[in-house]
Amino acid sequence: MMQFLLGLVYLLAHAPDQCEATDRLAPPGWQGNFWGPSANQDRREGKLPKVPMTPVMTSWQNWGKKTLRNGDIVFRRGDARVLFGYFRFSRFVANADNSEFSHTGVVAIENGEPVVYDTTKMGVACQPFGVWMLDNVGALGVKRLRPEHRGAIPKVLAYCQKVFQQQVPFDYELGADDSKLYCVEMTEKAFRAAGVALSEPIALGDMERANEFPVSMLGLQYASGWVLDRPISFQDRVYMPGNDHHGVWGSPFLLTIFPPTDVADRSVPDLQASREK
Repeated sequence: MMQFLLGLVYLLAHAPDQCEATDRLAPPGWQGNFWGPSANQDRREGKLPKVPMTPVMTSWQNWGKKTLRNGDIVFRRGDARVLFGYFRFSRFVANADNSEFSHTGVVAIENGEPVVYDTTKMGVACQPFGVWMLDNVGALGVKRLRPEHRGAIPKVLAYCQKVFQQQVPFDYELGADDSKLYCVEMTEKAFRAAGVALSEPIALGDMERANEFPVSMLGLQYASGWVLDRPISFQDRVYMPGNDHHGVWGSPFLLTIFPPTDVADRSVPDLQASREK
């Protein structure tokens, strides 16, 4: 028993870093959402220093200015981790769902610059696209509403701005109600608020490759019972980034602007990859 406890203490003391790249931009000791309304307002007013933009971040921001439009959906593969950093949740979800992606966000053009509304563990966030790309560790993709549906975009953005100002918390339990939101849920509900249902949720147990990851599936279900008020179930229906066949990526309401492309090396792709203007 003593050896087990000592081993557990060692694992907790040497746990992998749970922070993603954008988390590390916050000053030491920062409390609250570094990408929430108050922090963004303080940056505009000079009460907080502006976010330092590296050459790579600036290149992505410029790519976004040339490529992205209001209401575009950006997809990426993140590296969000749970269980003290040992469980790579983003990678697991993407692999089990047979998707290139684990994460989505909604683009808005504000003051001539592309920003992304999505959710983080601290709540709904609004980040410059060049900052948002810091948390990408794999594929990037971009989708856009088909022309006949683009009249919905103002309502899509109004929803994003509303939940941003309200600072709706992150939904670790992946629930169906609106009291908390996870990233793909926020994207889906933003479009549903405008009358466009992009995709339908699927049961976690029905993910296309779920049966290839039995240990991770059972471990997630078991561990969630210890750390969440409501354990995650294989029957829970969840919105997914998806692929060509299901999820937000597979929505018939969307056109592909930039196909799934591995940019984990941070290189900015050729703009000719954009298919539709």
